[in-house]
Amino acid sequence: MKPTRRSFLASAAAPAATAAALSSGEAAAQSARSNRIDEENAKPGTTDWQLTRVRLNKGKYRTSLVEGYVSHQSIRAGETLEFFVSTEPARPFTIDLYRLGYYGGKGGRHVAQLGPFEGRVQPTPEMKPENRLRECQWEPSARLEVPGDWLSGVYLGKLTTLPESESEPYWQSYVIFVLRDDREADVIFQTSDNTAQAYNRWPENESLYTDPRGAHAPGVAVSFDRPYGLYPQIFENPLSVGSGEFLLWEFPLAYWLEQEGYDVSYVANVDVLEPGSIERGKVFLSVAHDEYWDARQFDRVESAIEEGLNVLWLCGNSVFIDSPFSPSTDGRPNRVLTRRGCFGELREDEIESYANLFDKLQGTAPDEREIMGVRSVVPFNGGGDWTCRHPSHWVFEGTGMKEGDSIPGLVGWEHHGEPDPDRAGLEILAEGRVWAGGTREGKYTAVIFPGPKGNLVFNASTIFWSQGLASPPGHWIPWSHGSRPHGPDERVQRITRNLLQQAIRGR
Repeated sequence: MKPTRRSFLASAAAPAATAAALSSGEAAAQSARSNRIDEENAKPGTTDWQLTRVRLNKGKYRTSLVEGYVSHQSIRAGETLEFFVSTEPARPFTIDLYRLGYYGGKGGRHVAQLGPFEGRVQPTPEMKPENRLRECQWEPSARLEVPGDWLSGVYLGKLTTLPESESEPYWQSYVIFVLRDDREADVIFQTSDNTAQAYNRWPENESLYTDPRGAHAPGVAVSFDRPYGLYPQIFENPLSVGSGEFLLWEFPLAYWLEQEGYDVSYVANVDVLEPGSIERGKVFLSVAHDEYWDARQFDRVESAIEEGLNVLWLCGNSVFIDSPFSPSTDGRPNRVLTRRGCFGELREDEIESYANLFDKLQGTAPDEREIMGVRSVVPFNGGGDWTCRHPSHWVFEGTGMKEGDSIPGLVGWEHHGEPDPDRAGLEILAEGRVWAGGTREGKYTAVIFPGPKGNLVFNASTIFWSQGLASPPGHWIPWSHGSRPHGPDERVQRITRNLLQQAIRGR
């Protein structure tokens, strides 16, 4: 049942007052949970988690000097993680493990060093002609039983070769994984690793966008059993080698949340399939470029909203491609991602504008507006300013924004628009123009609407939202379609605080 506008306004009109009404018991529980993040970030940090020396192969999609992947997108403490590493030429290597967070502005904490291990050349897999799948079946190079005291988070493994002589340089790349837990937490942060894998072109040019039939051809597949190459869009940041998209688009939000002391627990896309994985939180975050979803993720989030979960879509072009998980060749679950279709039905202008892309891509899953309020629209990408249209709404409290005020460059490089006309209580918070390629005009719309139990769903409608929150070490501000955000902005920070306050304490 879709709630009325009146019921939403009654539940959400005064987030500050609601927060003040916490009982002492609730406040104590909140403080105890938050202290886990505060205590973790009080530990010594380091900027050494960053890569220092990277050299790409000629095709720019891999670095065969040292590269690797891990056995799980996410894993729990106490379970065993396997590392699969190849070095060419064969060289010994070490694995330095870091948890990413705030850590006094350093951005990471060194938690372990593994090795040295003897490296060797592992085979590049052949491409399967029926679905263009490249699936490594490498021998494990190292194993780690994840210590029980490690806190949920996003972890990097920095691979470093050991030279044979002082005159030979060392080389580096990353592996990345999520450490998840099952505790109750205020904020559940979902990484967008499905989308990172969909765009990963390792080893030669095998992403879900390189089929000769067209960039959105159905039936193509990618495997998590392969390294992440250099991120192939927007800019060529060396920090992306082995880390997917996390450091580029998602890390500024994680860094800011931990700086602010929010009680946050992390999950990968695949974890959302598991009952209770997101329902244990008060608010669920979809972050940055979250385009590829298994339809079962949609069902889980839809059900959780009906049960009262708050959802903040701090993202753009999200829940767009219907991409079910399937097992690896050796039977491990959820290691292959296949493009099946799209969420919602394609409109005529989409089909006409992108005929070469969508001639065979059909709507195979529900309309994403059912859980987001808005959807991807033509043109899908572009850049623009995030412009206030509803300054009296509590979301803008403390920002000083008036109608027509804009946050420069915050919209990009992909966005949402076309609000659901049948959604009761939906309110437009920001709206304006984008220009794809710097010239082709489009429109984005950011919205908020009520869930059935006094909960809220907010959609920022831009991949770049996190850019307005923080700029961690090594971070580069993106530039796309002739437009760029300006970096951390007090208004973006205040809007995000207002939303989290209502989501966490307003229930």
